[in-house]
Amino acid sequence: MSDTLLKSTTRHVRLFTARVENHDLVSDEDHLTMDLDPDNEFIWTETAIDKINSKFRELVENQTGKELSDYALRKIGSELEGAIRQLLQVGEISYNPDSRVLNYSMGLPRTPDLL
Repeated sequence: MSDTLLKSTTRHVRLFTARVENHDLVSDEDHLTMDLDPDNEFIWTETAIDKINSKFRELVENQTGKELSDYALRKIGSELEGAIRQLLQVGEISYNPDSRVLNYSMGLPRTPDLL
């Protein structure tokens, strides 16, 4: 096993070739861990989190038997970003007004008067 930790970071998803042990990341090339919305930019429901976790599992399963490269991690992260954007656009998640930075990275909030 390599001690090199592969990682990919997008605005709302961090992926690591690691497992979590006692709140620490331990390098594991056979395991992929996701940190979803580390800056708490969105307000999440359990249903929305389940949808992203399901998409994550699907993308990881599609990678089975293939090399887990930097490119593959970036592709998975980009796909998850797209899924997050879809959830925001249909109103299943919303921006967190208490987030440390409100930059509307996925577009302006959709309000009834703007629809």
